[in-house]
Amino acid sequence: MPLQTATSPLDAFASGKGAAQESFPVAFWLLPPSKRAQIMAFYRFARAADDVADHPSLPPEEKLRLLAAMEGHMPAIGAEHAAALLIAFRQDASKARYADWGELMGYCHYSAASVGRFLLDLFGEDRALWPQSDALCAALQLLNHVQDCGKDYRTLDRLYLPQDWLDTDGVTPEMLGDSHSSPALRQTLDRVLDAIAALLAASRPLAAGIRHRGLRIQAASTQIGAEALLARLRRQDPLAAHITLGWPMRLLCLVRGIGAGLAAR
Repeated sequence: MPLQTATSPLDAFASGKGAAQESFPVAFWLLPPSKRAQIMAFYRFARAADDVADHPSLPPEEKLRLLAAMEGHMPAIGAEHAAALLIAFRQDASKARYADWGELMGYCHYSAASVGRFLLDLFGEDRALWPQSDALCAALQLLNHVQDCGKDYRTLDRLYLPQDWLDTDGVTPEMLGDSHSSPALRQTLDRVLDAIAALLAASRPLAAGIRHRGLRIQAASTQIGAEALLARLRRQDPLAAHITLGWPMRLLCLVRGIGAGLAAR
């Protein structure tokens, strides 16, 4: 099913966000064109489903109906991983709080790990790399959650932060609606960033284990970019501004990733 055409019934729910607006590269230019086309087909499916799950005015039951309809239109390549993504999007449609870190990581297993696993399978890489890939993809997902913690609360009433950590630090949901992080919320965010740092430490050997040079460079660049964004989120307040890596820093991460990827094997 063409999910992003003028005749698509999902057009009404599209956010307008495309691959160029993502924080990290979707289909790296060093990858073979045939593989890039398959990656973009997977991305368009994921983008359409994500737009439904995150639509601010659709009721949960309508989101679930549309996501169920998408099950029959998964991409031919990577259907197993697309099905895992739909589990996460259905969860987004009906769940707004996470009791603890373990529950949040369970969500990332479907929402994030499935993307990395799809890429590794697409290139015929060893599935022994899955744990390292899972760690990197979870870190990317959680960095996005920290970036958007205020917006997610204000527009969707979602908190992708462990409830037990919020309770321990004395954080109430309303604090996410402020223009600046309170000391209590900053403490919780730092807990989350510390946990993300541990994930990134676990994912660091991933690139060296990838055989395909282009995918290896993409993994190395993504790792370096994630660590740079983590450092920036430690220094800046995600409620005060949307914290991203600007193009100069992204270019630097790419150059460093090319060097690391070429040196890895």
